[in-house]
Amino acid sequence: MSVISEDNVRGGSVFKDISADDEDWQPTEIESLCMNCYQNGTTRLLLTRIPFFKEIIVSSFSCGNCGWSNTEIQSAGRIQEQGVCYTLKVKTKQDLNREVVKADSATTRIPELDFEIPPFTQKGSLSTIEGLLDRAVAGLEQDQAVRRATHPEVAEKIDEFIQKLRKLKEVENEFTLVIEDPSGNSFVENPLAPQKDEALTVSSFKRTAQQDMQLGIRADDDLDEEEPPSNDLEAMRNEVLVFNTNCPECNAPASTNMKLVQIPHFKEVIIMATNCDSCGHRTNEVKSGGATEELGTKITLHITDPSDMTRDVLKSETCSVLIPELEFELGMAALGGKFTTLEGLLKDIKDLIVSKNPFICGDSSTTDRVQKLNEFGEKLEKIITGELDVHIILDDPAGNSYLQNVYAPEPDPEMTVEKYTRSVEQNDELGLNDMKTEGYQEED
Repeated sequence: MSVISEDNVRGGSVFKDISADDEDWQPTEIESLCMNCYQNGTTRLLLTRIPFFKEIIVSSFSCGNCGWSNTEIQSAGRIQEQGVCYTLKVKTKQDLNREVVKADSATTRIPELDFEIPPFTQKGSLSTIEGLLDRAVAGLEQDQAVRRATHPEVAEKIDEFIQKLRKLKEVENEFTLVIEDPSGNSFVENPLAPQKDEALTVSSFKRTAQQDMQLGIRADDDLDEEEPPSNDLEAMRNEVLVFNTNCPECNAPASTNMKLVQIPHFKEVIIMATNCDSCGHRTNEVKSGGATEELGTKITLHITDPSDMTRDVLKSETCSVLIPELEFELGMAALGGKFTTLEGLLKDIKDLIVSKNPFICGDSSTTDRVQKLNEFGEKLEKIITGELDVHIILDDPAGNSYLQNVYAPEPDPEMTVEKYTRSVEQNDELGLNDMKTEGYQEED
């Protein structure tokens, strides 16, 4: 049996980047009970790191007596600040090959069949769309022999439904796959990266109290606690609030600072910064301090000089970033809210698309995909150094994003700010269509 050495643990190398070239990193083998024949089999555990999915534990069981095997993954990283929902329109058989990281807390739905796999009913998996369908079929077939003997009518209906699931793999008709994960640790591949995938929609959402309890990050009695008062804004403007948290990289205890800041020629925002003394990791996030604006905002900047990289940028969590010359669009859910410079924003985009892409390393990588993303990263570097003439567009339907005008209060000749009326779809994404604003007047 192989074991993980103490030197690796102390050196912080317990989790290593996933790669097919690392022959020295061997899994830990544990003798365990086979749940099929109840003889002893072998479980192999491998602690590895996939960017986007953070650290994971890959476990694989095999039984030499009956041949039964099973593979699953578990997240070893932290729960993200927001949940994530992926909606994919499956139109061709090629879409079935998209790789998927599905956490055990994720709910999988196919609306066309009124089919749903509830959370915590399956272990986490690293698979493909076709693999998810095969796993669903295998789960339904598991007890069919017993059902045919005891409840033949139920078994017949399940057989009919299994055939519908299998027929989905022929993709004769378009269908929708929805993966909703409150932990934020699931992922669906975009094969067109860094370009936008029209068939894939990614959105973030705030967890409910019940979802927090399911994830084990809220106790039942916390629901009865009163929310802290939020009307003392004047005191918050004059001080930095500090609260304890965990580092998103090493999970060590850290502190997050929060402060209300007034941005000149814009509005008030809330900036949160986390610093980790253990590993040195730093991160910041920005939230709008005000309400959703009446109109959306579209800011277009023509980058003509390297000095443009020093412009301050406030990108809210509802803002999309577009670079038309590169045919690139970053959806509103990506990167979250940020207060940085234009150079910092472009570097964060490069890290997200190129450096931290889980499907360009190890067995998941292909030569064409790696070359394509590397070329995109080189173009971003040329934009930063002023070698590439492009436009950058910040499109925020909530109207809470900002790009510094270096000529303020005079107009900026290279920047245009357009106000527009949101579409019904944009209001739906912002949750405004379901918002009730009447009947809340205080009674005398």
